[in-house]
Amino acid sequence: MLKNKVKQLWADGHPVLHGWLSVGNPFTAEIMAAQGYDAISVDIQHGALDYSSVLPMYQAMRASRVALGARVPWLDPAMIMKVLDAGALNVICPMINTPEQASEFGSYVRYPPAGSRSFGPTRANFALGDNIAGEANDEIVALAMVETRQAMTNLEAIAATPGLDGLYIGPADLTFALFEGRLAPGFDREEPEMIEAIQKILAVCKNTGIRAALHCGTAEYAARAVDWGFDMCTVSGDSRLLAGAAAASVTRFRELTDDTRAGSTVKGGY
Repeated sequence: MLKNKVKQLWADGHPVLHGWLSVGNPFTAEIMAAQGYDAISVDIQHGALDYSSVLPMYQAMRASRVALGARVPWLDPAMIMKVLDAGALNVICPMINTPEQASEFGSYVRYPPAGSRSFGPTRANFALGDNIAGEANDEIVALAMVETRQAMTNLEAIAATPGLDGLYIGPADLTFALFEGRLAPGFDREEPEMIEAIQKILAVCKNTGIRAALHCGTAEYAARAVDWGFDMCTVSGDSRLLAGAAAASVTRFRELTDDTRAGSTVKGGY
């Protein structure tokens, strides 16, 4: 079976540069995968796509040998198992609030006796190679998202749950939760309370012996997170990168031609 590049990098002491896809298009996925990311996940939760988009996106990215993953919409065994059968090696699950939910999630990504995953690796048979039944349990990475007050309250218990490989911080929803709507959601937080919360999650991961991942908006903040000790950082994503590059190009043209018409504001989802 194909080895998970994420686990190999971690074993060698390297952080993982993680890409993010929310546009349901195989060509944009192929372009992103060719840029040198270690791993890329398709965002089925908030992305402009569904499962019918995921499969051709995975096919388009296969040639780049990037480690493929998905953020599933919720703690749903059906979708978790379908992305694994499509060839995902890394699964991010949102809104894990209790150790019981973490245990369910860990069970869904692994075959018996370690878990409850049903066997039927339709595309994975061809994309990942032989002996999936015997090797997949050791290659899959399960990352639970910490993004609520309840999750922070149960942080140590969640992190200690068998079958969980790491915690993935969603700073947008975590900001919502900790500030109760007083601050707008977003990446790359500078508020002392948010940095304290982020570093607390990191410390719990280190103490428990699991991995810590952070969703970032810029390479600069991601590099800072790696200095803190994070094992994986997501740096922006396809829709934001497209919007940012297009806006910069338009702005530069306006400057060079003395065109003072107002352009549009760059926007994008979290």
